[in-house]
Amino acid sequence: MPATAEPLRVAVLVGSTREGRFAPVVTKWLTGHLDQRDDLRGDVVDLAETPLPTVFPAFGQQPPPGTEEQLALVSPRLAAADAFVLVTPEYNHSFPASLKNAIDWHNEQWHGKPVAFVSYGGLSGGLRAVEQLRVVMAELNATTIRNTVSFHDVWSRFDQDGNCTDPAADTAAKALLDQLAWWGHALRDAKSVRRYVA
Repeated sequence: MPATAEPLRVAVLVGSTREGRFAPVVTKWLTGHLDQRDDLRGDVVDLAETPLPTVFPAFGQQPPPGTEEQLALVSPRLAAADAFVLVTPEYNHSFPASLKNAIDWHNEQWHGKPVAFVSYGGLSGGLRAVEQLRVVMAELNATTIRNTVSFHDVWSRFDQDGNCTDPAADTAAKALLDQLAWWGHALRDAKSVRRYVA
């Protein structure tokens, strides 16, 4: 990274809101990797801690009272981000409703920005959730990163203290963050010269 380049701001959007969820363990592992880098700065947006409204106003109408206050806890952080990592489990061959809700409440916050995925679950490791998220993010003019980190049988990949016991996951995290950084800098530099048109 050139000495003059500002670190990329990476919003880590945690999609699971289920009670007894494993998301905090996976997120802590990911932020540990982010903390080791000089070119990336993480901001964890946990949807269990910052829930968003679930009822959208009719097209062209004002949202219900209290909506703006809830959005204010999330929207400015997504707008400030140069890149994203979506941390998602797989529910019924897809991603959680809380994550789709957060995506749908926003639009221009995603435009011209790279998105990476860290998924987890049982046999599939959340990969079916990622497949569907790629289609959704393309509709929002975001660029998805090819590499992912996927934890198959996630409960066996971490010890009782929450430490990852799979060295391959650490290697995959580096590859993912390297790609995210490349795309993040490329897109941020391009937008500094020419406004992104969605």
